[in-house]
Amino acid sequence: MKTRLKHAIMGAAALFMMGSAVRADVTDDSFYPYRNGVPTYPGLEAGMTIDASNVGKFTEILDPAIAQQIKDGWVTLKVGKTTSFNLHPNYVKATRQYSSKVSLGDKVGEINGYVAGRPFPQEPDLKDPRAGEKLAWNFKYGYNWGDNAAIKPFYWRYRKLKTGKIERTIKFDFHFLNLMHRVNQEPLPEYPNNPDGIFRAIYVQVLEPFDLKNTQLLIYRYADDLKRDNAWLYLGFQRRVRRLASGQVTDAFLGSDLMIEDFEGYNGRISDMKWTYKGTKYILLPFYDHDKVPLTDEYHEKDGYKFVDLHGKGNCFLNVTWQLRKVYVVESEPVDKNHPISKRIHYMDAQTFTLPRTIIYDRKGELWKSWSIGQARPDTHNGNPLNPTSGVSIDDGFAMIDLQAGHCTTGQFRGQVDSKLNPKQLFTVQHMRAVGK
Repeated sequence: MKTRLKHAIMGAAALFMMGSAVRADVTDDSFYPYRNGVPTYPGLEAGMTIDASNVGKFTEILDPAIAQQIKDGWVTLKVGKTTSFNLHPNYVKATRQYSSKVSLGDKVGEINGYVAGRPFPQEPDLKDPRAGEKLAWNFKYGYNWGDNAAIKPFYWRYRKLKTGKIERTIKFDFHFLNLMHRVNQEPLPEYPNNPDGIFRAIYVQVLEPFDLKNTQLLIYRYADDLKRDNAWLYLGFQRRVRRLASGQVTDAFLGSDLMIEDFEGYNGRISDMKWTYKGTKYILLPFYDHDKVPLTDEYHEKDGYKFVDLHGKGNCFLNVTWQLRKVYVVESEPVDKNHPISKRIHYMDAQTFTLPRTIIYDRKGELWKSWSIGQARPDTHNGNPLNPTSGVSIDDGFAMIDLQAGHCTTGQFRGQVDSKLNPKQLFTVQHMRAVGK
C-alpha cells in the first residue's frame, strides 16, 4: 500500500513537472520564435533591395498589396536581418504565471480568468474555430506601448499619391494608459478607484495648425469587451466636449485616410468583429533598428532626435528595412453590416502581436486601403532615455494609402515609453475642458 502510494505521488509530481515544462516551452515558443534560428527564403539576403525587376521571386513572402505596389514601381523594399524584439520580462513572467487559467467565454468578447500577460500563448490551430478570436485577445492585451506611453510629437501629413503634394500637416500628441492588467509600472496590477473597469484610455490633442488647435479625443475601452467604448471629442472651434456616437469611429478622422477604428492597426472591441485565423506564414514586415534606417532632417527636436523618413510614390511609404518574420494571418469581418468595410486582413507579428501590415477591403469586397506601421527595436530607439529598456516594440511611423482615391496619410513620430508623460488626470473629460479654455 505504501509502495503504491509512493508511486502515485511520484507519478503525480512527474505529470506536474511535465505540465509545467510544456507551459514553459509554449511560452518560450511564443515570445522567442527565433531562438533556434531565423527564417530564410531562397534568394533573400539582408541588404538586398526588392524592386519591380525581382519582386516575382518573392511574392510568397509579401502580402498581395505591397507586392503589387512593388510590381507597379511605386516602392522598393530594403531587406533587413531578422532580429528578436524581446518584450519586457515582466510581461513574459505574467504569461507564465497566469495563461494556463485563461479561457474564452460563450460569446465573442467574453474571456475568463485573465489577469495579465499574453492570454493565449499556444500556437493557433486551423481546426480551432475560435483561434482567430484568441489571437485578437493577444493583440488587445498585448504589450503594445507597455503600461503607458506617449507619441510626442506626432506629425500627420495628407498627401496626393500621384504627385506627393502635401495638402495638410497636423501636429498631435497621443497618450496611452492601461488602468488594468499592468505588469511593469506602478501602480500594479491596476489603478485604484476604477469602478467602471476601464482597461485602457487614449487621449489625443492637436497642437497645430491653428484652425484645429486643441481639438481633443478621449477614448475609454473597458475590460468587459461587451461594454461599448466611451469616446469624447472636443472641437476647438466649437469650444465644447461632445460624446461620439459609435458610428463615428468609422468616419474619416479629421479628414485623413484613417478611421479612429484604424489606430494601431485595429482600435475597437473584439466583439465588434468576426475573427478568423487564416494560417501562419513567413512575411516581410517593416521591423528595423531606428538608428540604422534613413532619418529625416525636416523636423527639429531640441535634443537632435530625428524621425523616420519617407520615400516611394507620393512619399507615401516608410523608408525603413523589412524583416522576414513569423506572422499569423487573421481576418476581421465587421458584425455590423452597415460598416464601411467588408473585412480587414491583418498580418499579425507572432512575437510582438503588433499589426504592422493590414489590408482593408470596401463593402464590395474590393481592395481599398494599404496600412503599414513601422516597428523599431527599443534598444535602438533614442526617442526617450527609458525606451531602450522598455521591452516595447515601438511604433515609429505609419503610412495609410487609399488606393481607390489615390491619396495617403503618413505619420512620423517620437514614441516615448515614459510614465511621467501620462498622468491619470490627463485622461479625463475635465482635462479636455480645461485645456480647451
